[in-house]
Amino acid sequence: MPPPVASLDSDALSASSSASSAATSPASSAADRSGGTARIAAGSAAFRRSNRALFFGGFSTFALLYCVQPLMPLLSHEFALSAARSSMVLSCSTAALALSLLASSVVSERLGRKPLMVGAMALAALLTIACAGAHNYAQLLALRTLLGIALGGMPAIAMAYLGEEIEPNSLGLSMGLYISGSALGGMAGRVIASLLSDHFSWRLALAVVGAAGVLAALEFWRSLPASRHFRPQHTAWRAMPAAFRGHWSDAGMPWLFALAFLLMGSFVSLYNYIGYRLLATPFSLSQSVVGALSLLYLLGIYSSVWAGRLADRYGRRHVLWALIAIPPVGLLLTLSNWLPLIVLGVALYTFGFFAAHSVASSWVGRRALGNRALASALYLFFYYFGSSVVGSLSGLMWESHGWPGVVLVLGSLSLLALAIGWRLRQLAPVAQADL
Repeated sequence: MPPPVASLDSDALSASSSASSAATSPASSAADRSGGTARIAAGSAAFRRSNRALFFGGFSTFALLYCVQPLMPLLSHEFALSAARSSMVLSCSTAALALSLLASSVVSERLGRKPLMVGAMALAALLTIACAGAHNYAQLLALRTLLGIALGGMPAIAMAYLGEEIEPNSLGLSMGLYISGSALGGMAGRVIASLLSDHFSWRLALAVVGAAGVLAALEFWRSLPASRHFRPQHTAWRAMPAAFRGHWSDAGMPWLFALAFLLMGSFVSLYNYIGYRLLATPFSLSQSVVGALSLLYLLGIYSSVWAGRLADRYGRRHVLWALIAIPPVGLLLTLSNWLPLIVLGVALYTFGFFAAHSVASSWVGRRALGNRALASALYLFFYYFGSSVVGSLSGLMWESHGWPGVVLVLGSLSLLALAIGWRLRQLAPVAQADL
């Protein structure tokens, strides 16, 4: 998913006009080849390579993180767990990821972007393979927690890389492509895990997804261009408190962080418990059929790119609130007992979530004039923290009030997100890039 925030430093802002106007010119291409200061522009070979690499990065992150989601009912049966307890196999990973993001963002300011991302992807893939051999649920949770810590070196750093290397006018498209990779990974991880667990076992499913993650890490390492605008910050730890205060004092950043919490928390909860509903009567669907619901992530692949282009054209403040209004409509449709209408509701929710996330995450990048990795990390901290908190608490509503209780919680959070999106319409831009 799912992925998924870039930011611009002061040098990028001062050079954005000249870099974007010269991006497609021969002089600009020569500057790129010679290691000059021009950012990567759409249409160039470096743009294709970076987007291919980050597409694989988003794919792997979401596949490894969310492949366990459709397995939750099977884990409930094998280890005699409640739905809320079974959801911990996902929540422990997202909570660990949220916490490790902040430390990873500071480490990357010293070590660089690409080495940390490659290491994170490879380690997370190996830990997923190790999960296939877990002897009990406690061991599985421990391995999944380590996986979350490892993945902390990927999402925020990837988005900081985009903010440093991609020229501003191409950033929305590039961010949309990255998030579409996240959507494809979330879909593929869930579908593969569902099919293999239905016909073989959940252990084989995790082993196969982990092996795919190893291959994705190799392609990422091969394709991603080396950073040309990264400058090591050896005082990053000491500068972190001031940078933290700077982001929180911004008029828009805290609201965007809150959106990340609400949007992702609601989205992951929908997919956490819709499977329980569809496996039970009156639907009584198979594990494979329920897992196939993740094919709706294809809509997210389209909507994230479409929304990125829309935001680049009309401005984020003018489109974000409208995109946030889509998921609540889909949520209401899932109250039906007619399966096609439920599928349509989940489809609308998925389309709207990825579109809104694409715009919100790129908006953080536009407003963060410095400390780019920390801005990305803070957004994603709340993104994954929302996944853990709301994902677990909505499980309690499922157990006590069934699907209507889940819809009540998620609907309330969606309306709160819409109110924030409406408020952000009046947000004053901090620079020309923040339009």
